[in-house]
Amino acid sequence: MNQFWIGFLGTYPPRKCGIATFTRDLSTALISKYSPCLSSKIIAMKKKFDYKRYPNNIIYPIIDENLKSYKLSAKKLNSIEKLKIINIQHEFGIFGGDYGEYLIEFLETIQKPVVTTLHTIIPKPGQKMRKILKDISELSTKLVIMNNLGINILRNDYKINKDKIVVIPHGTPTIPFNEGQKFKDFMGFKNKIILASFGMMNSSKGYEYIIESLPPLIKEYPNLLYLIIGATHPLIKKTEGEKYRNFLKDKINQLNLQNNIKFINKYLNLEEIIRYLQVTDIFLSANQDPYQITSGTLAYAASSGKAIISTPYYHAKDLLTPERGILVNFKDSFAFTKAIKKLISNPEFKKTLEYNLYSHTRNSTWPNVAIAYFNIFKEFVPELNKCRFSLPTIRLKHLKKLTNDFGMIQFSNFAIPDIESGYSCDDNARALIVSANYYQKFENKDILNLIRIYLNFIEFISFDSRFYNFVTKKGKINLLDWSEDTHGRTLWALGYLQSIEKLPDQLKSKALELFNKGISIIDTFKSPRAIAFAIIGLYYSQQTTKIDIDLIKKLSDYLVKNYEEHAKGEWKWFENYLTYANSKLSEALFYSYKLTNNKKYLKIANQSLEFLINQTFINGFYAPIGQDGWYQKAGKRALYDQQPINTSSMVQTLVQAYKVTKKKDYTKFALKAFEWFLGRNTLEQIVYDDSFGGSYDGLEKDKVNLNQGAESTVCYLMARLSIEKIKNEIS
Repeated sequence: MNQFWIGFLGTYPPRKCGIATFTRDLSTALISKYSPCLSSKIIAMKKKFDYKRYPNNIIYPIIDENLKSYKLSAKKLNSIEKLKIINIQHEFGIFGGDYGEYLIEFLETIQKPVVTTLHTIIPKPGQKMRKILKDISELSTKLVIMNNLGINILRNDYKINKDKIVVIPHGTPTIPFNEGQKFKDFMGFKNKIILASFGMMNSSKGYEYIIESLPPLIKEYPNLLYLIIGATHPLIKKTEGEKYRNFLKDKINQLNLQNNIKFINKYLNLEEIIRYLQVTDIFLSANQDPYQITSGTLAYAASSGKAIISTPYYHAKDLLTPERGILVNFKDSFAFTKAIKKLISNPEFKKTLEYNLYSHTRNSTWPNVAIAYFNIFKEFVPELNKCRFSLPTIRLKHLKKLTNDFGMIQFSNFAIPDIESGYSCDDNARALIVSANYYQKFENKDILNLIRIYLNFIEFISFDSRFYNFVTKKGKINLLDWSEDTHGRTLWALGYLQSIEKLPDQLKSKALELFNKGISIIDTFKSPRAIAFAIIGLYYSQQTTKIDIDLIKKLSDYLVKNYEEHAKGEWKWFENYLTYANSKLSEALFYSYKLTNNKKYLKIANQSLEFLINQTFINGFYAPIGQDGWYQKAGKRALYDQQPINTSSMVQTLVQAYKVTKKKDYTKFALKAFEWFLGRNTLEQIVYDDSFGGSYDGLEKDKVNLNQGAESTVCYLMARLSIEKIKNEIS
């Protein structure tokens, strides 16, 4: 595969500033998402006597006050064929000349497409500033801004065409929701109410107004602790020293707040920022610049799901609606006092704000922001359409988190297991397939314990040859909750477990015993899905034990009969509707063909799968049948809610179809379907949480369902492990 280079022009670590961090994080996110197709190259802005050691991916850096350096760098970049597009991080202060006008020299020389990200948009500019930004706009193929308020400023104050502008939020790390309490003890903040502000220290932060708000609060809440986190900005320190910090310390002493305010005077790395955000109860932003259009600190706090109180600068006004946060007037300490007390005294209100803000900001996580930038880049560089998502590392972290000694917990609140939801056999059967598959590939002995847990759970809910589905958190089985589909899915899991060659005999013997009991009633079933699941289980079981081939034929013929009754005209399907896990019906017949060599099974498997492909692949990406109404034959298909179970089933089926037929198109469709989890879907949003190995619960009409329950997570893992089997065949 050809590799394409994306050039990022801006400041870059080890330089300590927000733009440098942003440049690093965006370039890293893009490469992480699209490697090895993409590589990032940094055109770093440097000071004349900057001898800091920069990384190897720096090419043709620019000396900020050397006008010739801009043109020279652009000429060298023009000669690099691999370099396809430049993304400039624009802030007036990081380029040379008045209002950074030296950048124009670079833009007039560069012959590559340029996407310019504006980190600052100043309303009502002077004539020269207006002209410089207008020139930058005209020399760029696209402008990226980070919130919607900037659109009107650019249109009205700079006369920039709206078509030139696209809004992509400031990128943020993926931080789990509401898991900070467990870190308080570790960080020495046990039983403290933590207020926090962070960012590079300068006098526009307005920290003094927060400090002045605290005395009446501390009388009522003596365990309150305000953290002021961050080093003084290097440029400020060079000209003013620690003047502002010393001013704040004097104010703290005057108000006798030494025991309730703590400075964390250092430039934090990402891990430290996340940890402090996690232990924060209320985030405070007292920024005194009403025109600040972008704040990385505010974006990070919002993305971590913090309750936020802020002054009404542009970024805060765009982000913090009354449902998502609290705005207070500039220089109003009393307003901070009231707002802080309101949040501390009303935990349900606080929790609602946090939930709403966290949900709202999922599109700002770095993987989602990387997709948004890539979609712009490929508008101007058609070759980038050849790039595909990188396959994520297979992680079982969230699966293990959902699993206790009894089994896999059914639901979660965000990523936190909800033990009140109890356990389902459906989830534990799928988890058994995942853990067995994982063990087969990696032979990790630790996984054997997971296999035992899930297998023991199935044994626990097995009565009278039936596998019951629901168990309460106290271990009580609901004997009214039994279905053919649950039973068939469990047979699939038990059959698959028997096929794992290096699994201990004790586990395989137990699986066989449970399988034989469960299979005894299968020939009375009517559900096509239950029968399909059972056929797959029988296929795997026969690899280690002799099975009744007549039973396979009977079950397969039942699916054929359904197909022949319902497949009329263009409707090539087993039923008069499409609901969940549809592709498993086709997949079962691929397995039946392998067992019997009956070409009729193969023909119907192919026909029905091609029909399903035509119904679910839209404009080059996969869109599973939505749960909100499904798809009746004479009706209109539902597009939402899209569920991971449907995507996972389709991936598994297409992989199996390729293995049976060797049709290369099936591998292409399998990869496209899997990429639904990675962001190639109707919302262009990530469904898979790469930091923990969990999957969100699906796509609603206008948002991602952010809970990471058992079904979604195990279905993602089933799809990921299936893709692993054909990754060398994917072209």
